[in-house]
Parts: sequence; structure tokens; C-alpha cells
Amino acid sequence: MGSLRVAVTQAEPVWLDLAGSVQKTCNLIVEAAKGGAKLIAFPECWVPGYPPWIWYVPGTHPIDFEFNVKYSMNALVVDSPEMKQICAAAGENSIVVVLGFTERGETGSLYISQAIISLKGELLMHRRKIKPTHMERTVFGDGSGNDLKNVVEIDFGGDVGKVKIGCLNCWEHTWPLLKYHTYSQGEVIHISSWPPLQPPPADDAPGMWSMSDAGTRTLAQAYAIEGGGFVLLSSMVFTEKGVETFRMEGNPLFAKGGGYSAAIAPDGRLITKPLGRPDEEGIVYADLDLTKVIANRSFTDVVGHYSRPDLLWLGYDDEQKEVKRKAVAVRGDA
Repeated sequence: MGSLRVAVTQAEPVWLDLAGSVQKTCNLIVEAAKGGAKLIAFPECWVPGYPPWIWYVPGTHPIDFEFNVKYSMNALVVDSPEMKQICAAAGENSIVVVLGFTERGETGSLYISQAIISLKGELLMHRRKIKPTHMERTVFGDGSGNDLKNVVEIDFGGDVGKVKIGCLNCWEHTWPLLKYHTYSQGEVIHISSWPPLQPPPADDAPGMWSMSDAGTRTLAQAYAIEGGGFVLLSSMVFTEKGVETFRMEGNPLFAKGGGYSAAIAPDGRLITKPLGRPDEEGIVYADLDLTKVIANRSFTDVVGHYSRPDLLWLGYDDEQKEVKRKAVAVRGDA
């Protein structure tokens, strides 16, 4: 294993605009490749942006069905020209893309999804968030068995060779069993995708520290320490444009800012410096010395020598559960 240069995005999507968000995605892919990166990470629901209006706070704005309709119409379909456009940008620039997006399924239901696209522009993996968090359940559906298969192996060639890359969304990082299942797939680089993040609330203020930028960083650093791999934390920027688009003025959950993208080493230390401001758009670059994974796991490998499978073990079911249709003949009495 050698050194791999990666790019972690901290940017604002083109809100409620599929074509605009896809084009901005492609532009960032080109920029990251020019910066020497061979992997780029995007936030949760990057295309076409995270839906802030679902976190309704009395006194801010009413629930708006117009947003639901427009959001659904601008969601990304996996087998679509827009996804092919992103895949083509990855292939043309020889860079792995880990994309967070809102997916519209075949029947119109929405899902919080992620995709990993290869250096050649192949869609290697597509997954859905296992359980949307709290108010997200008013918009998004659940994932299923296939979505546990969230780690893929990519051959970067040269002295880097084959590297296993995985991803989870947002508060999936609070699930001990889901995290352990991801570690058990041999993950070396983990992409942790998040919406806009806010500073911690004051001691006497409502809100949850665990949902703040500091809480998120803590979860990401704990993930690195437990899993013994690198973590790329990508979060979304929320500027005045977002506030105006969604009429969020005065909503404490979505104040201007939101960006806290970073790279974290296998021992939990931050190895990048933040951009100048939380509302600043840009790319955070890091050069990952992959031998650090080997060094760290020689001390603690929670799915290897530092485990006790004779005492504790993980059970899972990765069979996909689909809606089943069956015609039933109904006979009348003779």
C-alpha cells in the first residue's frame, strides 16, 4: 500500500435543480482530478440537496407540499442520463466518485442513497440508507438487505494497489451493528456523508450536541478508531441562497454555514485543516498513507485478532426484500 490523494467536498448544491446539481458535481470531479486526487467524496443527498423543510420549527414557515413535489421531480434516478453523465465524468478524469444523492425509485418513492463509481466510470455499488433519521421518514423510505453490501474493492494500480472503500450516511454512524458489519468487510477508506452541520447548542438551549459539527466529528473519529481505517467526512454548505430558497430564516437547525469537511487518520486524529469558514465552498485534500492502516490494526483489529467470535458475534440478513405481487383466483360458491 502506498499513498493515495483524496478530495473531500464542502459545497452547496444547486438546490432543487437536478441538472444544475449534476453539472456542479461534474465540475467538482474535474477540479479534484486536476488537484491530483484519485477519489472524491460528496455529502448526503448532494443531488439535488438535503431537504431542510422537513425539520419544521413552529414560527418559521408552514409545511409546504410544493417543496415535496419539486424535490421528487429533481431527484436522481439510478438508471438515468444524469447518472450516466456523472459516471462519464469519473471515467474521463480517472477518479473514484463516492456520491450522496436523493434517489427516486421506480414507483416514485424517495431514498437517501449513495453510489461508488470506479476509475473507469462504472457504477460499482448503489445503496440506500437503512433507516432514515427522525423527520427524514416523512420523505424517505427504508433500505433493505442489498444496502448492507456497502464496501467495494478498487484497484488503483501502482504502489497503491487494491483498496476497499465503503460508505454510510449521517446517523447510520450511531448504529454499532451496522458499523461493525461495515468494518467486517475489510474497509480501508470510509466515506461519512452528512447534510449541513451546525455548531453545538448552548448548555441551556434546546437541540442535541450529537447532531452538531462537534458531535459529527466525534462519531467520525470514533469510527476511525474502531474500524482502524481512514474516514473522509463530507458535509454540505448552507448559505443565504439556501435560507431564501426554503424560507428558513430563524430556523436554528439550518442557519448559514454547515461545512465541516475533514479527513481522519486510523488512530482518530484529524489530518486536514478546515476551510476558512463553515459557509465556504471548496475541496479539502489529503494524502493518505495507507500503511497507517496496517500499523494501526497491528494494535487493534476489532474483526480480527482483537475480537472474540466465540463469545460475541454479528448476525445479519442481506437478502433484498421487495414488494411481492401474486394473483389469487377467487371462486364463487357452486
